[in-house]
Amino acid sequence: MKIKSVHHRSPRIEMLPLIDVVFLLLVVFIYAMLSMAVHRGLPVALPTSAAAQPETEALIAITVRANGDIFVDRQPVPLADLRSILLRLSEKDKQMGVLLFADRQLPYQALFQVLDRVQQAGLHRVSLQADPEQGP
Repeated sequence: MKIKSVHHRSPRIEMLPLIDVVFLLLVVFIYAMLSMAVHRGLPVALPTSAAAQPETEALIAITVRANGDIFVDRQPVPLADLRSILLRLSEKDKQMGVLLFADRQLPYQALFQVLDRVQQAGLHRVSLQADPEQGP
């Protein structure tokens, strides 16, 4: 009777499934980072602009709704207190930027009242946010 010899193959690591898993994790992390960076302001109907680009460096988000309600990083703030709150938030870094989300129906004067308070707080890096314009 002949006994078969057992031939042991050396184990090997399959690279294709490993590459798929790493790529999937990379996509998940990129998507998570983008979704966190873009949604700093409250939902308002932004004006459109052909040159609009998303801003991710600024640290303070100010949202002004069409009815004049003001929010600093999603917290409601009265116009009279806006300057003092911005001074407190920017006391560590005077070069801090501001993202300004203003509703397209907001009166021009109300927007300038907010911009005046931002300038009085010593913040000069202001980025007015807009939605990209849809092509024809």
